[in-house]
Amino acid sequence: MEQDSYEELKQRIKSWWVIIGLLFAVLLSGTTISIIFFAFLSFLALKEFLSIVPMRPVDRKVIFWAYLSIPLQYYWVSIEWYGMFIVFIPVYVFLFLPMRMVLTGDTKGFIRSAGVVHWACMLTVFSISHIAYLLVLPGSTNETSHEYEALGLVLFLLFMTQFNDVGQYVWGKLFGRHKIIPKVSPNKTWEGFIGGVATVTLCSAIIGPLLTPLNFYQGAFAGLLVATSGFVGDVVISSVKRDLQIKDSGSLIPGHGGILDRMDSLTYTSPLFFHLIYYVSY
Repeated sequence: MEQDSYEELKQRIKSWWVIIGLLFAVLLSGTTISIIFFAFLSFLALKEFLSIVPMRPVDRKVIFWAYLSIPLQYYWVSIEWYGMFIVFIPVYVFLFLPMRMVLTGDTKGFIRSAGVVHWACMLTVFSISHIAYLLVLPGSTNETSHEYEALGLVLFLLFMTQFNDVGQYVWGKLFGRHKIIPKVSPNKTWEGFIGGVATVTLCSAIIGPLLTPLNFYQGAFAGLLVATSGFVGDVVISSVKRDLQIKDSGSLIPGHGGILDRMDSLTYTSPLFFHLIYYVSY
């Protein structure tokens, strides 16, 4: 058992280095490449979500439109149309998908399918697209400076979200005694949660002013927001997997599972951090 855990840890570390290297290569390649990259991540996440959740055969024609929302949503990002970006999936896709389902003529399982497809779009497309929009937020009039400002925002979000996962895991392993939601995630403890939140909040207060327009106190609040919402994103996806009685959402990333296993926290931290930055700084 210990040998299996050690091998899994080695795989996770190797995968982390690959992920970090790929991320930096993409972000340093420019805004357009980065937006395409995050759109591809949304595609993989949506594909993975729809592959683990049972769907009606008749919904295949509807799912095509769900996939079509990805290039459209990221197109709004690329042209910096905030108004359409923020309402396209919550309003227009939300209204369109049930209408398309009606045209199939099959009402059995209609409510469940409509809810699953739209929730999948919200989690994997709408939420994740907020990372890409951080790259095009108004900033310095100097193009080079603006690119570095945008890069700092994305790095802060991604690093703090993943650091929160690690922090809560380590604190839980060291001091965890009291379970938070044992039926959803048996390894989550109050000690791990509180220790992770405190660590991320402190680190964000220090790092925030260096990478983002936030000051010390705003950085601390951003850390608190990322830590708490990251926990929620983690247990929400865990609930999905518990419901489906599966351990991982996929096997794309060795040692980590699927793309949703790695991006579960980001589905919550991305939109919340984005709106904090948007309303505080812009």
